[in-house]
Amino acid sequence: MAAAASTSELIRTPPGPRGLPLLGIAPEAWRDPLAFFLRGWRQYGDVLKAKAGPYDYFAIVDADAVHHVLVENAKNYVKSPSYRGLRAVLGNGLVTSEGDFWRRQRKLAQPAFHRDRLAGFATTMVSDTRAMLDRWATGDPARPLDVHHEMSRLTFRIVGHTLFSIDLDSDSEALGPVVAEALRGANDEASTLLPLPMWVPTPRHLRLQRVVRQLDQLVYKIVGERRAAAGSASSHDDLLAMLMSARDEETREQMTDRQLRDEVLTLVLAGHETTANALTWTFYLLSRHPDVARRLATEVRGVLGGRAPGLQDLPTLPYTKAVIEESMRLYPPVWAVERRALGDDVVAGYHVPAGSIVGICSYALHRHPLHWQNPEGFDPERFLPGRTESRHRYAYIPFGGGPRACIGNGMAMMEAQLVLAMIAQEVRLELVAGQSVEAEATVTLRPRSGVMMMRKPEGTGAA
Repeated sequence: MAAAASTSELIRTPPGPRGLPLLGIAPEAWRDPLAFFLRGWRQYGDVLKAKAGPYDYFAIVDADAVHHVLVENAKNYVKSPSYRGLRAVLGNGLVTSEGDFWRRQRKLAQPAFHRDRLAGFATTMVSDTRAMLDRWATGDPARPLDVHHEMSRLTFRIVGHTLFSIDLDSDSEALGPVVAEALRGANDEASTLLPLPMWVPTPRHLRLQRVVRQLDQLVYKIVGERRAAAGSASSHDDLLAMLMSARDEETREQMTDRQLRDEVLTLVLAGHETTANALTWTFYLLSRHPDVARRLATEVRGVLGGRAPGLQDLPTLPYTKAVIEESMRLYPPVWAVERRALGDDVVAGYHVPAGSIVGICSYALHRHPLHWQNPEGFDPERFLPGRTESRHRYAYIPFGGGPRACIGNGMAMMEAQLVLAMIAQEVRLELVAGQSVEAEATVTLRPRSGVMMMRKPEGTGAA
């Protein structure tokens, strides 16, 4: 059990691998982080300690300890140095900022994500999904789709409409790779044991700076056009408009262009990438579990009867939601978070010295047999109403937890449910035979080489 920090309770040091001289476990962890966390947890237990370069590294797969770090003693923990890559891309947005500045930005942004505000975006999400399905219908049915590419393109278009009120689809083929390259660059920077300052012109830094300039050009252009149109007859009901109109309750100040840029890029990269990954893994799992796919299709057809879904339909599609939640249990888009301890602490009875890095791996936590029967199985029923109340609140953290839980979790779930319901009602996606699908744990958990699938009209053949 996690306990409050007290120097009188410095009981013991957890076991863990020795690793290499100087580097510790860093090479192994960066080469295959998922395998490292799973192997370390199964060999050493719910808490292990190792050296990772200059840092004491604690890997935690214990729900009570997770609650302690993310909630009970959250003030003692800040983002770890591995976030430097994301900070280079996102600046000082909600994912990367800290302290009073983060609290101010979170308070300013929170109203934009109220459920009543998000309701208006459901129509946009449905319309964009309809356009994708119509495009699929005109394509060659014998030609496989890279479903990860398709979901990335769709969520990028939805981001364009809900965030900017513009159609990014024509730019998605160009901007999509830029976003992917930005995430790769952020991950490469985070994986450097002895990083150089970003101003040092290494080839990696120059590539990342070029990508950031491309993203900046897009965002600042849109923000500038909005500023210039202020007071005109044109109006927008999108997330950018909400962020631009938000005022600090005490100072009445609004976000600067730089602050808007950082928050907008955070929403573009985080929202677009994570939702696309969640949907991709969902279709991958459904193809491997036809019984689940049949039940899903039966539910959406029974509720929708061939029409498009709306926000009002989501409470009547509990199995659809459960499918997404179970998919995110096995393949959480944000597969791990890290924190750095500001002061000494005691976590799960173990001494965590100031300066230590605490890694919380949801990919492993979501497979803990203490909380999940048949943890490697794909069983959406475990998320149906009445089945979740007895589970530890921090055994399942696809959106993080505590005060720094993802601000866009409601929007992400709404989008995923609407997209899944529309596709499942009309199309059955089947994995191309002989394909090897491998999870790649970068900033997010994405398929390493895409997911090639064939589309079949729902109701034909064996589901």
